[in-house]
Amino acid sequence: MAADRSTDFRLRLRRDSNAIIAWVREMWTRRWFRWLGYLALAGLAGIALIWAIFARDLPSVDQLRTYEPPLPTMVRDGEGKPVHSYARERRVQLDYSEYPPLLVRAFLAAEDKTFFSHGGIDYPGIVSAVITNLSNSGRPVGASTITQQVAKNLLLTNELSYRRKIREAILAMRIEDALTKEQILELYLNEIPLGRRSFGVQAASRAYFDKDVDELALHEMAFLAILPKAPERYGRARFERDAIERRNFVLGAMEDNGWITTAQRDAARAMPLGLTTSGNRAVAQVGGYYMEEVRRQLIAEFGETAEDGPHSVYAGGLWVRTPYDGKMQAAATRALRKGLQRYDAGKGWSGPIATIEADDQWQSRLASSFIGIDYDNWRIAAVLSKSAGAARIGFADGDTGTLPASAATMGYRKTGGSAFSALRPGDLIAVKSTGGSSYALRNIPEVSGGMVVESPHSGRIYAMQGGFDVRLSPFNRATQAERQPGSTIKPFVYAAALDNGMTPATMIVDGPFCVYQGAALGNKCFRNFGNSGGSGEHTMRWGLEQSRNLMTVRAASQIGMEPVVEMIARMGIGQHEPYLSTALGAGSTTVEKMTNAYAMLANHGRELKPRVIDYAQDRRGKVIFPRNWKPCDGCNMKDWDGRPMPRFARSGRQLMDPMTAYQVVHMLEGVVQRGTAVRLRDLGVPLFGKTGTTSGPNDVWFVGGTPDVVAGMYIGFDQPRSMGGYAQGSSYAAPIFKDFALEALADRQPIPFAAPKGIRMVRIDRRSGRRVYGSWPGTDPLAAIIWEAFKPESEPRRTIREDEIRPPKPPQRQDAPVQQTPGRRSDSEFLEDRGGII
Repeated sequence: MAADRSTDFRLRLRRDSNAIIAWVREMWTRRWFRWLGYLALAGLAGIALIWAIFARDLPSVDQLRTYEPPLPTMVRDGEGKPVHSYARERRVQLDYSEYPPLLVRAFLAAEDKTFFSHGGIDYPGIVSAVITNLSNSGRPVGASTITQQVAKNLLLTNELSYRRKIREAILAMRIEDALTKEQILELYLNEIPLGRRSFGVQAASRAYFDKDVDELALHEMAFLAILPKAPERYGRARFERDAIERRNFVLGAMEDNGWITTAQRDAARAMPLGLTTSGNRAVAQVGGYYMEEVRRQLIAEFGETAEDGPHSVYAGGLWVRTPYDGKMQAAATRALRKGLQRYDAGKGWSGPIATIEADDQWQSRLASSFIGIDYDNWRIAAVLSKSAGAARIGFADGDTGTLPASAATMGYRKTGGSAFSALRPGDLIAVKSTGGSSYALRNIPEVSGGMVVESPHSGRIYAMQGGFDVRLSPFNRATQAERQPGSTIKPFVYAAALDNGMTPATMIVDGPFCVYQGAALGNKCFRNFGNSGGSGEHTMRWGLEQSRNLMTVRAASQIGMEPVVEMIARMGIGQHEPYLSTALGAGSTTVEKMTNAYAMLANHGRELKPRVIDYAQDRRGKVIFPRNWKPCDGCNMKDWDGRPMPRFARSGRQLMDPMTAYQVVHMLEGVVQRGTAVRLRDLGVPLFGKTGTTSGPNDVWFVGGTPDVVAGMYIGFDQPRSMGGYAQGSSYAAPIFKDFALEALADRQPIPFAAPKGIRMVRIDRRSGRRVYGSWPGTDPLAAIIWEAFKPESEPRRTIREDEIRPPKPPQRQDAPVQQTPGRRSDSEFLEDRGGII
């Protein structure tokens, strides 16, 4: 039976086919039928020709399957909190499932309500658009589906032509064949440009409402859905009425489609737009010199734009972990600024920051200068005009105000006249509001400087300030300014001496010291600060505490300058010439290098690499920097498995004998207790450090800190010149550290500096260097008897009884009352804490 049915079917098919052929032949004899046939063939040929022409060289849809959009680089602080981003566009990638369904429907109602039923092209919409464009002489009206918008945004250009529309349609059909509807919507919602430099709905949600998409209300969803039509229009205040009208239309379309109720529509229509002007506070954008240094290092490693590689800073979507400490950074910024203002106080107005043309384009000129300031509610203003009693000023946001002559009476240091008389239209100045639209002139210090705060355990940089404000001057004086370190180099001179047979108790003559330089130059004679000729013989410790130049060059001369410059180079300070003046800081280095060198002293001479980046991950979470990074297995265990906790092996080479490093640190504690940094003594915590003042004096320095935090800073003019004979490291640089420590280290538990294995703690008379029996050092930092650190078998052999010790002379400087250092309850505890032996 089945065979009979199959035979009958073939017979009927053959009979029907013959009938159709016969019908066509009969109809072909009629002219109108032949014309229809010719038109159909021509249409097919035209379609084939159009396809061949416009489909040629179209990008492959396969690119969308592996598409990776340009994403910003996000920076996290030491606790993992996002604090900054490097982006020229706002972009955030979400999975389709992370978008609220109601938000998706808002976009469908606004852009493509038949999205889930068409094959990529809305034919009725195209016919309507063609009719409209034939009767419209303005901008062509489109009928693009969401799929076509994806094709245009990701694979084509924004060219306004029918050629591009045809190519877009062809590509849309290919996309529909290659991807699911959900995948197409995910691409669309993540990439659609929505104004305010936002690409994608999540980025726009942050930019317009400072919310994530799952926090949006219905009226906010509808507003975002209107943006694809005019992304740079609807977000502006002057087009608010148009935006509300368009938003309400979308709400009505959502109701018509049954996606919301009438009550929901009416409630949403009654809401104001509620746009924020701040936008995206999810990332603090701390900025400053620290983040600029991070950016510079990332660009050097990965490149800047997508053309530089897949991990570029502005397109690679990196996640960067830094040691940045917000509390320390704020403290360092305030302390350095206060120090610069302390020096600059009373010297008058230093002049305009910059100058622009004060024409009708002043606002855009001011905005494009990128000059700004975030200090004490100060603002940068442009002088627009000036009369006898006041100047009219303008700001980058378009606001204007008045600067009365009475609010600019400070002297102008270049001419001696008043600052107001020196103002000219186009000058950019710093001002502060005095109420209403009235402002007072403020001065940016002419002197500048840099500061770095580092961990002596790891080299991680907690804070960095390279000037008064990075928007006033991007030059980072903490890492880029090569300056003479002055007396802050002396600890490394003495470290070389300790490695070559000397001890902290070695007696060195503080007296005239001259070097014959040849017949042409004659003798070169060195002097102490203030042209002091010397005071006799003293211990190395005393010479370092009091920063005696003559003792330093004499020690360097005795051991030879080769070990000294080799020590300076080994500690990463710089490659210096073996001249005796190098022992007094005549070479050049940076704040970052000096701070790291002192951190290595506190780290028992072990190498540290200063870093502002802990590690960087690509967009998928893989660590790509540093190259030799390894995960810590077991560090993130949910539950303890009873096995020993992970322990990190100490890294870095041993650059200095650990006992030498401790001896230097121990002597530098004396600098704070009795020497040039005595003003820091009342901080009441174990501190080591050294002040520095260069010839001129052109620069003043302080470098030092606690066992956990080391900081270094200098201040000086960018074009080196004398700061005045009164300027010293002890009077201007050390107070900067004090202000920093009072704010940043106040809640830290004080701990003493620990001695390495082998150190012997011996009681000596700190003036004669002789060993003392019969008495114990007390808590008074000015006492004659102290604990001194010696390497084995190097302690003094000559002894002295307590009754033979001379009464101590009053110290040369005593800027603070004597206080017992916390954490040192007894001498035995002192020795136990430091690990030394008697």
